[in-house]
Amino acid sequence: MLGQCSSGFGMLALAGMLGGKSLGLQAAHSARRHAPKAQSVILCYMSGGISHLDSFDPKPRLQREAGQPMPVKIERTQFNNNGKIFPSPFEFRRYGQSGLDVSGMFPHLSDCADELAVVRSMISPANEHAQGNFFLHTGFSFLGHPSAGAWVSYGLGSANENLPSYVVLESGNAVPPHGGVELYSNGFLPAQHQASILQADAPEAVPNIRPRQARDLQRSRLDFVNRIDRGFVADIKGHNNIEAAIQNYEVAFRMQSAIPEICDISGETEATRQLYGLDDADQQKVAYGRQALLARRLVERGVRFIELSCLTESIGAGGSPNPWDQHGDLERGHRSMAHQVDQPIAGLIKDLKSRGLLDQTLIVFTGEFGRTPFSQGSNGRDHNPFGFSLWLAGGGVRGGAIRGATDEYGYHAIDKVTTVYDLWATVLHQLGLDHNLLTYRYAGRDVRLTDVHGNVLHDVLA
Repeated sequence: MLGQCSSGFGMLALAGMLGGKSLGLQAAHSARRHAPKAQSVILCYMSGGISHLDSFDPKPRLQREAGQPMPVKIERTQFNNNGKIFPSPFEFRRYGQSGLDVSGMFPHLSDCADELAVVRSMISPANEHAQGNFFLHTGFSFLGHPSAGAWVSYGLGSANENLPSYVVLESGNAVPPHGGVELYSNGFLPAQHQASILQADAPEAVPNIRPRQARDLQRSRLDFVNRIDRGFVADIKGHNNIEAAIQNYEVAFRMQSAIPEICDISGETEATRQLYGLDDADQQKVAYGRQALLARRLVERGVRFIELSCLTESIGAGGSPNPWDQHGDLERGHRSMAHQVDQPIAGLIKDLKSRGLLDQTLIVFTGEFGRTPFSQGSNGRDHNPFGFSLWLAGGGVRGGAIRGATDEYGYHAIDKVTTVYDLWATVLHQLGLDHNLLTYRYAGRDVRLTDVHGNVLHDVLA
């Protein structure tokens, strides 16, 4: 009855009284099928395509046959400047009780080996950055669809009425990956589910977030705008976009005090700052470390989905939308990028665990595709969507697990082939949602994040 009266504003009022749930409240009820293992998701996105062959999927055969022609058919690559078999310039060792293979790029993450579940059999239909980024974020290779963060926001609603449920963190010279801010879009979902982008190291994380006028005056003006908007909604017999805009105004008003408090890390201990690498000489690492620290602070305050953004490689110049994209001089570029993210992400894992938050926080580490086992030119690698790796940690994941495999050259996934749909089905499952039931009626069909695909990866779950 409340949903039908006054174009739904009675239902909005009730939702606020019941704890600030979003307009996704009804969808969340219909999609819930079990108790959640995780409450929040942190996506560490390695835009550009981190090489699985140089990080979490060692291939001794590449060492033995270095410099020889590939003995199997080479699929068309992005640039078709294909060379010989290219062994990893990084040494792999086994770490932890699980004996998980981690390359020398990640000395800090290797300490967390028993927390990581590595999927070595990922595939993607996209061989180009923008398409790959859209597919990883939305399940579709083109714009217009909601990102995974928007779906999580829609399905679970907000756990903190003063903060958005979906946040993307940037810092330094970080820019959105190819595809731009549409990667974080709400698509056809109500507008309050799109990402809010916070500049982690800016004087104001959100432009104009600090009030420029007295709070009472601002409140009265906002109330006036709301009355006008509600009258308009009543005239047109209801409209989700207008209702979403009203809710966004209210959240923005409350964010004025919440966001500055979140971004003020002056109260963090020196030990915590060192854990995230905030005392490092590499300012790119410092900037990424601040994102990782803010991710923990956002998790503590109930934000549902947080994405971290890579900066350009430390020895490069300017911002890059795909900083892991080393078509040449892979060792230098990957070493630089790994130095940027290794300690901050390991610090995030350790910090969450020490605070009892890792079990309820699911961390996803991935790029849009992998790299080829043969060189591009002399010392780079081209894009490889036929087999790559990612890892999960926390949130009910079985640490130290390995799922699937690529062939002896690391070229094609051959065992337990895993798709992006399977990834998001698993993430939603850990959040207590059934990916088959989390749908939204659009263009005459019930659309979902996993389209008509997706299987939960039970073999990497505890």
